[in-house]
Amino acid sequence: MEKMENMKSALVVQSNKLIEASYRLRIGQQKFLRLMASRIKKDDADLKSYEFKVADIMELFNTKNKSNYSEIPRQIKELMGNVLTFKEGKRTTYVPFLALAENNEGSGILSVQFHPVLKSMYICLNKENPFTIYELSNTLKLRSIYSLRFYELLKQYQKIGSRVMRIEDIRKIFNLTATEYIRYNDFKRKIIIQAQKELKEKTDIYFEFEEMKTVRKVTSLKFYIKTNKSNIKAIDEICVTSESKFTMEEEKCSTRLINEIKAIFKESISGVEAKYILDAAKGDINIIKEKYDLAKNVSKIDNIVGWILKALKEDYQIPKGKTKVGGFNDYEQRAYNFDDLEKKLLGWECD
Repeated sequence: MEKMENMKSALVVQSNKLIEASYRLRIGQQKFLRLMASRIKKDDADLKSYEFKVADIMELFNTKNKSNYSEIPRQIKELMGNVLTFKEGKRTTYVPFLALAENNEGSGILSVQFHPVLKSMYICLNKENPFTIYELSNTLKLRSIYSLRFYELLKQYQKIGSRVMRIEDIRKIFNLTATEYIRYNDFKRKIIIQAQKELKEKTDIYFEFEEMKTVRKVTSLKFYIKTNKSNIKAIDEICVTSESKFTMEEEKCSTRLINEIKAIFKESISGVEAKYILDAAKGDINIIKEKYDLAKNVSKIDNIVGWILKALKEDYQIPKGKTKVGGFNDYEQRAYNFDDLEKKLLGWECD
């Protein structure tokens, strides 16, 4: 059984359809579902039963009294009575979150399992079933139920950089009743501004927004999604290398990605050089491998890092009918699709 501290850096991978489903849960229940999702592996064939120590998950439910173990099973039981609502055209589907919850009181162990109907929301996700990935730690500190939902809705569009949503659609996703936050100013203050503040303080993204009006009424919002650089230190590891003087403000980078890139090259390259290559490829390990394979066909390269950087920038391709090439200009150019880089990198797309 994995420790809670180790789980915080795990990944949550879930279908965009699930992110946009209509439901309303307590914040602790939402966090617990994400904790469960982080236990799913990309090679899993089915949704499994997962075990958690009640003591480890009490903080998710903001249970300060450590002796109040009964609060957790009570909220899990309440969670089992809630459903997701998927609406497609005239068809509405209601699905429970959990199929099983078992509390072993003597051992302090809680066993839970997602409802099998949700398998397509967590397993074998691909381009036909788009999905979003983020680190679990980004949601664990959030206190508002709306902030957590907003985080996922905007994280989904992070690479695009913006998202327009009708207020009516936001209300449906959040499962607000007809009498809640009727006045736009209340909706803005209690939901939008609260989420804006929390995401800026606690996650890897933040947003600004623009009000869009029909006649004089605000009917839609355009969210501008930005990387929260002030929080990157808390989310990513700081890559410190003795191979370079490149230590300005302790350049933040992912040690895992840097090591993956260095492993591609037979030549010895520094962590800083690997970081430059990663940035040039916009995070796509696959295209770096592709360009390095091209380099193997070049007769002589004096500076492999410089060659790869130029190959990425100009998108070198082997001309049709050629197996050996000798210079920078022997390549066809093409536009490369940089969408879903994170998904390709982490191997969550099915073949």
